[in-house]
Amino acid sequence: MTSAPPLAGLRVLELARILAGPWIGQVLADLGADVVKVEAPEGDDTRTWGPPFVESEDGENLSAAYFHSANRGKRSITADFRTPEGQALVRRLAAHADIVVENFKVGGLTKYGLDAASLRAEFPRLIYCSVTGFGQTGPYAPRAGYDFLVQGMGGVMSLTGEPDGAPMKAAYATADIYTGLYATIGVLSALRRRDATGEGAALDMALLDSQIAVLGNQALNYLVSGRLPQRLGNAHPNIVPYDVFPVADGHIIIATGNDGQWRKLCEVLGEPMLADEPGYIDNRSRVKNRVALTEHLHTLTQRHLKADLLAALEKLGVPAGPINGVDEVFADRQVLARGVRVDLASDVAKGGSIPTVASPIVMDGVRQVSPRPSPQLGEHAAEILNDPAWGGPQHG
Repeated sequence: MTSAPPLAGLRVLELARILAGPWIGQVLADLGADVVKVEAPEGDDTRTWGPPFVESEDGENLSAAYFHSANRGKRSITADFRTPEGQALVRRLAAHADIVVENFKVGGLTKYGLDAASLRAEFPRLIYCSVTGFGQTGPYAPRAGYDFLVQGMGGVMSLTGEPDGAPMKAAYATADIYTGLYATIGVLSALRRRDATGEGAALDMALLDSQIAVLGNQALNYLVSGRLPQRLGNAHPNIVPYDVFPVADGHIIIATGNDGQWRKLCEVLGEPMLADEPGYIDNRSRVKNRVALTEHLHTLTQRHLKADLLAALEKLGVPAGPINGVDEVFADRQVLARGVRVDLASDVAKGGSIPTVASPIVMDGVRQVSPRPSPQLGEHAAEILNDPAWGGPQHG
């Protein structure tokens, strides 16, 4: 017998658009929550952020791929917050929600009576999660937050790129997505606390806070040593060799994590005595002499073909791997075996389905991904308004 999803019965009211806020709703929907997405009459901004667009059978636009990356599993209804009718609709839904997620600018919902203080005063069990660029407090609180700006302000761009190159952002929205994930942890923690106390919570989630949090060892390297981390390209600040290396037909990654793996690498490359040289005998020495060692390793790895070297390293347990294009990612046998790509059935999409990247959460052998594709704008208005769980008419 298949058990119900872990968050079945939980109701989430999403007043969010773009990425960080919708990412929270999507994760919760994947885990079984009923997520109602309230969109402005013109829809979430990302519906227009294409091409590419998902097409219907007759060639119509079913919203940009960007929108579909963060909104599966939800039901959509529209409301104009500027009108009394729109405000009343949100309050009606909030009365039946466990969680509200919003990512308006600080104070943006106060004038409508839809802010955390107003709704929690009326519904004290509500867990209200606010996502902003810089948080509800501090001198930057009034500013709008954009992922690109936050990557720059949060330090990651000073660490990313080649040593003599320009600062470089990540190719995906790290600040938005990490904030969505941290916020989801916060929401679930608040639910656990509510189980014990009966009281809801107000969560203040900031893109800048989250981006700084994931600096991880780089932040601690600076805080402990006082020395400013530098851009190292693909190299690791604390481990050598841990980098991209050239081979006869391209490049591979070699990521030795200990001295034993280092010795095995030297064996595979045909210079076992290299491991015993005083300048390279342990990781501390290798970090100190990284430039000379890396140059020498380049001369050795270039003698090998990619497939041959990777096979030899795998056989001895030395961590190494290819650098895949996105097409190669989704064709990889491990990715195929794990079911990372999922095609969600759709009555309106061309070909009868919309592709998605499944949640990485696998529970009791079951991948937690909603079977429901991203909604069309306002698609479920009648359904939601008549749903008793959301205050619709009761049928005896």
